[in-house]
Order: sequence, then structure tokens, then C-alpha cells
Amino acid sequence: MHERLSRGLTYGLVGNLLFVCFSIVCFIYYSFYSAGSVLSIILEVVAYTLEASGFFCILLAIIDINKTVRMRNWLKLGYPVYIAVELILMIMELNSAYFDFYEPYSLVLAIGHAVFSAAVCFTFLSLDPGKTCLEAAVIICLGVILGGMLGNILNIRIYFSILTNAVAFSALFGAIKWFLSREMIEIDCHGDKARVDEYKSTFF
Repeated sequence: MHERLSRGLTYGLVGNLLFVCFSIVCFIYYSFYSAGSVLSIILEVVAYTLEASGFFCILLAIIDINKTVRMRNWLKLGYPVYIAVELILMIMELNSAYFDFYEPYSLVLAIGHAVFSAAVCFTFLSLDPGKTCLEAAVIICLGVILGGMLGNILNIRIYFSILTNAVAFSALFGAIKWFLSREMIEIDCHGDKARVDEYKSTFF
């Protein structure tokens, strides 16, 4: 496996796991929220720390993957845009009291977020098209992401959708690393030796 690609996938896995922790802290935060209380302040600091650490890891992952992998322009564009959207949603979720237009229980927001995230997840198929193992991993992750819409039905804020996305992408990054380590998929990277099919002559 290309060393830089492996490192980028590891950063992506760690970053999404930090987003999972962020969402769990948000759940605790809103369960015990009390304006000005010590617990609320501590939870808010922890949430911001997890959020910042997660985005730092994801930024490193995007840099490594985009610099390493050949082509895959939709993936290289889609995932950074997705992360930017997640950043906006996380900031607004923690500061929802200051944004009158933000509706954390909105069905339209939940559906739009899930559909957009699923579309970005689908672009990961371009890493090695046609490989059944990768297709299965992406389909499972798509199901988890779309299941995030259930949070609205259960009257849970948008952080539930952020949580399901983080779980899905953590599983996807972990699966891709596992597939690569066992040579179940192959990803073209800059610096790799070109693969040339052996020339076969019917005459000779």
C-alpha cells in the first residue's frame, strides 16, 4: 500500500471517530444543559476540542489522499465540500441559540443532509470501480447515512445525522484500509510504476 495513502486513510478514520465522540458529547450536552453551569461549560469545551481535532485530522486526510490518488476528481471535490458542510453544521449546532434561522429539528435539513452525504459516499466507488467488496462497503455506509434521517422522526436534533455520517465514514475508511492491506482492491497512486499488459503475439 502507498505509504501516504495509508496515512491519509488513517487520518480520515481518526477524524471521523472524533466526530462520533463530538456527537455523543452533544447528546450529553443537551441532556444536561443548564446555562452557565460548570458541567455545560466543560462539555462545550470538550465538544469544541473534539470538533477542532476531528477537522484537523480530516484536513490532513484530504491533503494526503488528494495528493496521492490519481484522477478521482469527483471524490477529491466532493469530500472536501462535504467536510465544509459538516463544519458549518457543527458550529451552528453548538451555537444554535445565536442563529434564529437555524432549525435543528427541520425535516428538510435532515433529508438534505443525508442525501448530500450519501452522494459523497457514493464517489468512493471510484477508488476501484467494479470491486464487489468496495461496493458492499459503500452500500452499507449509504444505508447508515440515509438512516440518519430517522433522527428527525425520533425528534432528535441534526447532530444525530452527523453521528450516523461519522459512523458510516469511519467504517468506510476502515474498510478501505483493510481491503488495501489484503490486496482486495488496488488504487492508482502518483509515483506507482505503470502497469503495462504483457504483449502477446499470435504469430510468434
